[in-house]
Amino acid sequence: MRYIYIIILAIASLFAAQSACAYTLVIDAGHGGKDAGALGFISKEKNINLAVALAFGKLVEQNCPDVKVVYTRKTDVFVELDERANIANRKKADLFISIHTNSTAAGKAGTQARGTETYTLGMHNAAANLAVAMRENSVITLESNYEEKYEGFDPHSSESYIIFELMQDTNMKQSVELAGLIQKQFASYAGRVNRGVHQAGLLVLRNTSMPGVLVELGYINNKVEEAFLNTSDGVAKLSRAIFNAFKTYYKKK
Repeated sequence: MRYIYIIILAIASLFAAQSACAYTLVIDAGHGGKDAGALGFISKEKNINLAVALAFGKLVEQNCPDVKVVYTRKTDVFVELDERANIANRKKADLFISIHTNSTAAGKAGTQARGTETYTLGMHNAAANLAVAMRENSVITLESNYEEKYEGFDPHSSESYIIFELMQDTNMKQSVELAGLIQKQFASYAGRVNRGVHQAGLLVLRNTSMPGVLVELGYINNKVEEAFLNTSDGVAKLSRAIFNAFKTYYKKK
């Protein structure tokens, strides 16, 4: 009887643990593997993204036991853009946060641009937003047979983005709410320049079936920001800022 009682307790604990994690958060570290992302003077975007994503996820795991954290990658590997969204959809995620690092067209020539910004799905005609979407979506050209997989979508053609004007994002309100909270925390907690919340035609957000945002941590081709992004203090502040925003957002649900 004693052993039966132990088994019953173990099963009950298992079900309790499963029910406790009723909320699933997918954290996507942008780029990876053969896709380095934007290049700075001393670093690559893919490594900054991963460091902040893992630090953010650890904070959630340590402080939110009722939240299940899923990573699209935890190491330096290449994950196709549609697979990132597929992971979130298969896990029936409640929220999707994709972490990236910004750069201007000047690339390694350097820039005075600085600050953080957060994107939700949409397509406004602002040229800067279109440029961000084109840069982030261009990763699909590294995938085999991307023309067929993405139904003829050309990440470098402005005509391909017209479809985003016609799409209805049922998760827009929640996504915008989270984006605003993230930007507020970047400014108040991490002391970063707030470049605001924007909309863009980002494929990684288009294919997810839950609220989601894409975060740009700072400009890797700004020497001052790149230095900050590559410090333990920078990673800690940025990840904590995202966590603070997530915690506020989650508590309202």
